[in-house]
Amino acid sequence: MVEHMEDHRLVKLITLDPAHFHAALAQKQMLSGISPRVAIYAPLGPDLLAHLKLIEQFNNRAENPTHWELDIHCSPHSLEEMVAARPGNVVVLAGRNRIKIGKIKASLEAGLNVLSDKPWIIRSEDLEVLNHVLALADEKGLVAYDMMTERHEITTVLQRELVNDPAIFGTIIPADRGRPGVFMESVHHVLKTVNGAPNLRPPFFFDVLDEGEGLTDVGTHLVDLVPWTLFPNQAIDYRKDIQVQSGKRWATPVSAAQFKQVTGTAGFPTELSPYVHGDVFDYYCNNQVDYNIRGAQVQLKVLWNWESPAGVDFHHAVYRGTKSSVEVRQTGKDKFRPELFVSPDGEHQSAVAEALRARVDRLQGRFPGVAVEAAGEELHIVIPDRYRVGHEAHFGQVVAEFLNYFQSPKSLPSWERPNMLAKYYVTTTGVQMAQRG
Repeated sequence: MVEHMEDHRLVKLITLDPAHFHAALAQKQMLSGISPRVAIYAPLGPDLLAHLKLIEQFNNRAENPTHWELDIHCSPHSLEEMVAARPGNVVVLAGRNRIKIGKIKASLEAGLNVLSDKPWIIRSEDLEVLNHVLALADEKGLVAYDMMTERHEITTVLQRELVNDPAIFGTIIPADRGRPGVFMESVHHVLKTVNGAPNLRPPFFFDVLDEGEGLTDVGTHLVDLVPWTLFPNQAIDYRKDIQVQSGKRWATPVSAAQFKQVTGTAGFPTELSPYVHGDVFDYYCNNQVDYNIRGAQVQLKVLWNWESPAGVDFHHAVYRGTKSSVEVRQTGKDKFRPELFVSPDGEHQSAVAEALRARVDRLQGRFPGVAVEAAGEELHIVIPDRYRVGHEAHFGQVVAEFLNYFQSPKSLPSWERPNMLAKYYVTTTGVQMAQRG
C-alpha cells in the first residue's frame, strides 16, 4: 500500500450486496492506492458465501496472493446500514440488476463514489433515473463508473486503432440494414467455470425481470463499443444521433436437470413459472437489435447457449469500411482465440496493406511486437501472448482506470456521461421493442 498518500485519497472499498462474481474480480489483484481492509454489507446467504469463497481463493493462491482483510456486516438492511456507517469511500456493486440503480443513487447521495458492474439499468423507465444519478455524481464531485472491461481486450483496442485510420479503413459504408456497417455477435454460456472452478448461478440469474435479457445485460458491452470505436472521445446525444429500428428476442431451453446442475437447486422457482412448460424452462436471454448511429447501420446479436464447446465465450465484431473490413473473430482454426483481420477491398488491396504496415510500425511504441502477416487475401494482426491477459484480468485494468479518476474526478472524460445514457437507451429500447413484438 502507498504509505505516503493522504488518507482521504486512499480508496477504501465497500462491497454492497455482492450477487455476481464480478464483485470479487474487482479484488483479484491488489493495487497501490487501495486499502487492504474492505467492508462488506450483505444479507447472510449463498450470494455472500460465494463472494467470500472467491476472495479466500485470491488470498490463498500460490502465485501473487492477495491479502485482503474483510469487515463483514450481515444484515437484511445492508444498504441502510452501509449508508449510516460509511466505512469507506467507494461502493462496489455487481448483480441484482433491476434494483441496482437505487443502490447507486443512495450511495452517491451519501457522498460515496461508485464502481459498478453492468448493467446499471434494464428498463426504459429507469433511463431518467440514470440521468439524475450521473448529474448527482457531477454535482458532488464524485466518480460513478461503469465496469466496461471489453475496452481493454487487445483485439478490440487494436480494432479501434485501425478503424480510425482512413488510409486503412476509409469511412463506414453507407447505411444498409441488409449489410450493416457494424455487426457484432456475443455468445455467452450458462454453464461455465470461473477462476478454475464451476460457477454456480443463483436461481434469480434466470429471472429476466430481475437480471435483464441478453441485450440489457452482457449486450451493454457491445453497445458501448460501437461509439467508442467509431467516434472515439466524442459525445453521443441519443435523442439526435441514434434511431433504434427493431428488437427481437428468443429463448434458450433449459431442462430441469440442467437447472439443478447450474444452480444446485431442484425445481424451478415460482417467478419463472410463466416460462416453464413441463420440465423445460424457456430462458429469454437472446436478443437482436438494429439501429442507426450518426449514419452508421448497426446490428448486434447477444446469445446465451448452454455450454461452450471450447470452454470460452465468443466475440465476433466486424466494421465494414469503404476500403476494408476490420474484423475480430474466434474460430476453431485459431483455437478459439480472438484474432484480428483486415480484409481490403479488391481495388485497395496494395494501398491498404502498405498503410496497415505503416500503422503497425507507429504502434510499436505502445504495443511492441505487434506485427502484420498475410493470410490469403486477408491481413492478420499478430498479437504477442503478453497482451492476451484474459477477461478476469480486465477487471484489474478497469479498477486501475477508476483509481486515476478517483484521484482527479475532473479527469473523467466529458463524453462518458452522455455516452452512458446513449448506451442504456439502446439496450433498454431494443429489449422493449422485442417484448412488444
